[in-house]
Amino acid sequence: MRMLAALLSLAILVVFSIYAIAERKENRTMQTGKKRLLVVTHTAGFRHADSIELGEKILAEIGERSGVFEVDYCRNAGDVQKMLTPEFLNAGKYDGVVFLNTTGDIGIPDLGAFLEWLKGGKAFIGIHAAADTYHNRPEYIDMLQGEFAYHGRQTKVVAKVEQPDHPAVAHLAPEWTVFDEIYLFKENNRPRVQVLLSMNRHPDDGTPNAGKEGDYLLAWCREYGKGRVFYTALGHRLDVWQDEAYQRHLLGGIKWALRLQEKGVVKILPAR
Repeated sequence: MRMLAALLSLAILVVFSIYAIAERKENRTMQTGKKRLLVVTHTAGFRHADSIELGEKILAEIGERSGVFEVDYCRNAGDVQKMLTPEFLNAGKYDGVVFLNTTGDIGIPDLGAFLEWLKGGKAFIGIHAAADTYHNRPEYIDMLQGEFAYHGRQTKVVAKVEQPDHPAVAHLAPEWTVFDEIYLFKENNRPRVQVLLSMNRHPDDGTPNAGKEGDYLLAWCREYGKGRVFYTALGHRLDVWQDEAYQRHLLGGIKWALRLQEKGVVKILPAR
């Protein structure tokens, strides 16, 4: 009986803790009027440690400078088990998630339920290695519409802007030259996404296909049920993260995924 009473008391404490967290987050959201994003950085494969650390900081700064969103972090396996459930995400009043260089099977307790949560009207923002995540789960790949295949050495590429009025690329010239680690994908899913950035030849990265003409996607977006997905393959190098053009690229994708802006250049205060 004592053990049963102790277990019951613990269960009640957990329930009240969840509701207390939810109430605090709801009050904060009502006070600020900002959207809420959960930034996921747990990795089960290769870890982009430096770009994850800087990326967490830059995303928070972008949210503050734009006045659009606030962030919380999901950083380890325990966080994933606790936080990437519809119950926690709904209780916390989250409007979407950012997969920042996640890799491998990160251990979401019920991936199907998580994807249904996204389909219900939430935002998914995938950055770089988000496409190197859940190779073993076709339903995740179907949501993202991109699965990492390989990359060569870091190199300079010329990215073609395909949707010049989209907020993720409206600030760019028709061509954007960027030096980064360039991902190549197992399939070209152009028919199933809205392509934002592409290359007309394979990166000069030292691999057998280097320089070969073709259609290579770099960034795209899509509707996902009532939710939205934005993905960019860029985001490996620290100097890319520090580039104002890249930060606007991310902000535009985030605002589109949150249904805050459909067209035009995003507004953001200068960095301090």
